[in-house]
Amino acid sequence: MYGIEYHWYKKSLISLALLPVSWIFCVLVLLRRRLYRLQILHSVQLPVPVIVVGNITVGGTGKTPLVLWLVGFLLEKGYRPGIVTRGYGGNVQDWPVLVHADSDPGQVGDEPLLLARLSAAPVMAGADRVRAARRLVREHGCDVIVSDDGLQHYRLGRDVEIAVIDGSRRFGNGRCLPAGPLREPISRLRSVDACVTQGTPPPNGWGMRLEEAGFHRLDAPDRTVSADVFRGRPVHAVAGIGHPARFFDQLRGLGLQVIEHPFPDHHRFREKDLDFGDDYEIIMTQKDAVKCECFSIPRAWYLAVEARVDPRLGELVLQRMKKTPRREKEKVHG
Repeated sequence: MYGIEYHWYKKSLISLALLPVSWIFCVLVLLRRRLYRLQILHSVQLPVPVIVVGNITVGGTGKTPLVLWLVGFLLEKGYRPGIVTRGYGGNVQDWPVLVHADSDPGQVGDEPLLLARLSAAPVMAGADRVRAARRLVREHGCDVIVSDDGLQHYRLGRDVEIAVIDGSRRFGNGRCLPAGPLREPISRLRSVDACVTQGTPPPNGWGMRLEEAGFHRLDAPDRTVSADVFRGRPVHAVAGIGHPARFFDQLRGLGLQVIEHPFPDHHRFREKDLDFGDDYEIIMTQKDAVKCECFSIPRAWYLAVEARVDPRLGELVLQRMKKTPRREKEKVHG
């Protein structure tokens, strides 16, 4: 961990010095939530169920793999889900935008492109999740919306809330931004429908693990190898995600000798970022691969992963959806 994030996971002097600002942030967060609950600020209720998969901490917790699992589950049950996502890192002029498998990650963002490639559901990216969700319902006939992130985006009404928790980092020092990693106080978790821990869950909690689905060659994704190919020699590990250490530890768990190269989340890679001056193999995350596949780097690979989730979570979601009040179709288009 680097910069201020280093202090989020310990009660350091810098974290202590930021506590007054943290208290102000926390009060404002609670006030905003209260205004929505009192309907002074208004949430928009769509005519279809909305499921939000998010977290209360800054950084990666595994939301996107869980969204992919949930969308696959809903498709198996006969639903027509659509995905809304922020599109962070994209620079399209007219949001929201429908994301295709061949979209430019520089335009739409890396996570939306990954969702479009790995799911069989339409993906709409944009900061205005309400508008994005409306388009999915109106233009693509979606009968359930899954929001990748957006637990704090209260303008989008929701029927099911799932919070994803990092099983190793948990909640850091337990403080709100900027003294700690919390976007909302830990008490917020009492109001969600399910807390899913990536890693070892607490007793009677929901768990999720990410299983390796093979190493794919960056310039020839159909070529897949196992970890055995890389054992016995150093490899460069590249990660521009919210929690790079998790990826590095995952590779070490597979027996690889890792040379770490952490980058900021959503980093816009340039080919020279991957020039390490030797002939070692380069291994990156699948999210980073969508931004690097245009490079001419013959020895680069990415590790594909799949979420393994307690199937009872799917049944819980279906139960909550069945309790969704029937709502009339909206007359206002946005």
